[in-house]
Amino acid sequence: MKLASENMRFAIYSRKSVYTKEGDSVDNQIIECKRTILAQHPDTTDDDIAIYSDEGYSGKNTERPEYQKMLEAIRNEQIHCVVCYRLDRLSRSVGDFSNLLEELKCYNVTFISINERFDTSTPMGMAMIRIAAVFAQLERETIAERVRDNMYALARKGQWLGGTPPLGYKSERVERVTVDGKSKTVCNLEVNPDEIETVRIIFDKFLELRSLNGVSKYLIKQGKESRKGAMFSLLGLKEILQNPVYCTADGQALTYFTEHQADVCFGKADYSDNGLLAYNKRDHSRKNIPRNTIDKWIIAVGKHKSVISGEDWVKVQKILEGNKTTRQTTDIIHNDYALLSGMIRCDKCGARMFAKQRNGDNPNLFYYVCSNKLRGSKAKCDCENIGGPEADDIVCEYLTRELDNGSDIYRYLDKLKKDVAPQKQENPLDAIDKKITKCESDMKNLLQALKLGASEALVKQINEESATLERELESLKAQRTEIEKEADIISDKELQVDLITEALADLKANFATLTIHDKRNIIKVLVKEIVWDGENFNIFIYGE
Repeated sequence: MKLASENMRFAIYSRKSVYTKEGDSVDNQIIECKRTILAQHPDTTDDDIAIYSDEGYSGKNTERPEYQKMLEAIRNEQIHCVVCYRLDRLSRSVGDFSNLLEELKCYNVTFISINERFDTSTPMGMAMIRIAAVFAQLERETIAERVRDNMYALARKGQWLGGTPPLGYKSERVERVTVDGKSKTVCNLEVNPDEIETVRIIFDKFLELRSLNGVSKYLIKQGKESRKGAMFSLLGLKEILQNPVYCTADGQALTYFTEHQADVCFGKADYSDNGLLAYNKRDHSRKNIPRNTIDKWIIAVGKHKSVISGEDWVKVQKILEGNKTTRQTTDIIHNDYALLSGMIRCDKCGARMFAKQRNGDNPNLFYYVCSNKLRGSKAKCDCENIGGPEADDIVCEYLTRELDNGSDIYRYLDKLKKDVAPQKQENPLDAIDKKITKCESDMKNLLQALKLGASEALVKQINEESATLERELESLKAQRTEIEKEADIISDKELQVDLITEALADLKANFATLTIHDKRNIIKVLVKEIVWDGENFNIFIYGE
């Protein structure tokens, strides 16, 4: 294997996946790559070698920070040769690797894989490296398939896969011996006596009250807290009520999951007092790991005791579905009667305050209440409520008084204008356009030289210069696109300031005629914070 010419800039790329404990460490990969470079180029210094290491990233895609930095350096023509310890360290995707090879070829960058002894500077090396890439992807897909098969196998055995156990249970490790004689540690769920009673209360009270808010308030009054010692969130309560881990493996449960087209791994012969386990509940291939629909779940009988019968668990699911369809669509923050809902901060506990209507249908009869007090009564916060219409009037009157040319609001807007103005004084597009014009002109001149006829050596030189100019032109056009985006952002900022300034000029006279949504938007722009401490109502505007 022979490295390319002297006076080169090398890039060493190393990677270690989080999905396996096997393989060489990134440090060992770097050492081996350096050793190979120095063997061929003993005069190479550390300044000639750039290190790019992604530890904890899979090779199934290119979403790796150091990998992207290396690509940027290649495109800026700072790298002449990429060296890695093994081909699959760079990529396990044939498509991604092929794209990389094309890009390396475009920038005249060679690639060397030490372990496989591949060198793209030779035709045979290029052919072999593409074949190896195919096998790297095949290996990744085989591993993924094996992981799925193992998950199904464990599901059908009702095995807990580990992780944070659900409320009411604890994870107990069990040592087992596999058929091939190797030991493997697996986990089972065991009842946690300190938590299981809380779970039973949650299900019983939800069946009685049919409301997450109602259950939440009951738990707060009873002093029942989550595992972390905090109030149960409504989302947390819903997650508990929807978790099949608490449901008995009986006929009603089987019917429910069968009707929802889940992959059910038990039948009548498996009915017992044990709870169920749901596998593949979330899509780990996507960002934020969203919840999968039930038809993608794998349902098996666990080895733990259940909390609620299948009949009652199914009732809970139907109540939750019913609440979803019949729930009022008006959000407590974005209602049509309270101007400041969600915008006032309780000074006693720091929580936001929301509007709550008094008894009756009159939308003008409402007040703002601390959200902690709303959920947990005075046990969580004893801040006095404030009348809704009165609070809204106070803020509107305050802003109306401030809307004059000498107010802090206008000084704030003037400052915004001054911040935007310097960014518009020089137009960076002019400079980039000149470079693009020159580049296009040089390319035309080279083309004209070819038409006039030239020697073979000169034709080769012209082609090389043309390729360089094409890359430069592509880079300039990409820069221009980014500059245009930035210019649009600056223009948008200036336009927003101008629109606000113009609107404020007529706002004092027309404020009363605006819709509640328009008033809300204006308040969010001008008011930094509104605080209520039970006695005093404080308004802080920007610029003060």
